[in-house]
Amino acid sequence: MSFTQQELADPELSGSEPDADDAAAARTGFLRAAGRSRRADRRRTSRGWKFWVGIAICVFFALVALTAPLLVPNPNQSSLVGLQPPSAEHWFGTTNIGQDVFAQVYAGTTGSVVIGVVAGAITVVLSMLFGIGGAFLGGFWDNLSSLISNVFLVIPGLPLLIIVTDYVESRDIVVIAVVIALVSWAGAARVLRAQTLSVRSRDYVDAARVASESNWRIMLREILPNLMPIIASQFVFGALGAILAEAGLSFLGLGAPGGKSWGSILFFAQNAQAITLGAWWWFVPPGLCIAILGAALGLINFSIDERINPRLRTAAIAKRSRTAPKGAAA
Repeated sequence: MSFTQQELADPELSGSEPDADDAAAARTGFLRAAGRSRRADRRRTSRGWKFWVGIAICVFFALVALTAPLLVPNPNQSSLVGLQPPSAEHWFGTTNIGQDVFAQVYAGTTGSVVIGVVAGAITVVLSMLFGIGGAFLGGFWDNLSSLISNVFLVIPGLPLLIIVTDYVESRDIVVIAVVIALVSWAGAARVLRAQTLSVRSRDYVDAARVASESNWRIMLREILPNLMPIIASQFVFGALGAILAEAGLSFLGLGAPGGKSWGSILFFAQNAQAITLGAWWWFVPPGLCIAILGAALGLINFSIDERINPRLRTAAIAKRSRTAPKGAAA
């Protein structure tokens, strides 16, 4: 005896109860579908490994940066043991004047993390102001914000950064972060402007205008929520760029004189000819820290891109379908 789906769902339509074979088949199909759903959930969870690995590494460095002032109050304290390789007493060895490299790397985490967070935040604020604000208001304000963004966009970033940093007399960690953000926000503003122009022309925004919603309410309730993934990605990218830019400036001797960061450790190691002397323990740890934190921020940025970029999402799905075993698709 066979029944349609509607009859199986409602036995009264068929006039009799479905037999045991049909009920077992329906139950088996349901269990198979549930199994496929669980496997799909596991695949979606495993695809998010980039984000969670990046977040875990960033949280670790954030904790190190917060505890460094308490645990390492004086990282520049010298001793009579100079250029010693790693040992039980000095985990990362010592510098040419007996400073503990581990203490300097630990304390330098605070400066590098602060620069990344401050510069990333300022970059996001400026890009939102000139990108989202100008595109939403339109007219004169859009033309003015586009002009300012284009001017900053065509100016060479590194030469301008070197000139401004050299001109500033009182250079500290926060000032370096502000200078880096001021010369690197224009590209993010152009991206946000393009996305805002796309969002503001959609039907639900027009419906909010027809309903006499205020501009601030439309901005906060209709436009900003759709741009939050892009804003988060720009913050991560801005923080990564700021950390690398500060390392380059410090390596050139243009970093904060009184501040300690990973870049300043590399600067002093280069001045003391650590590479020539074979003191690899002096420059390898800060370089690895920059690379690991940069990789973590890159993983977070890649994971956000995969979620907001439909091309990347489609390519990932196509790749998984090609590499999936035939038994899994059945």
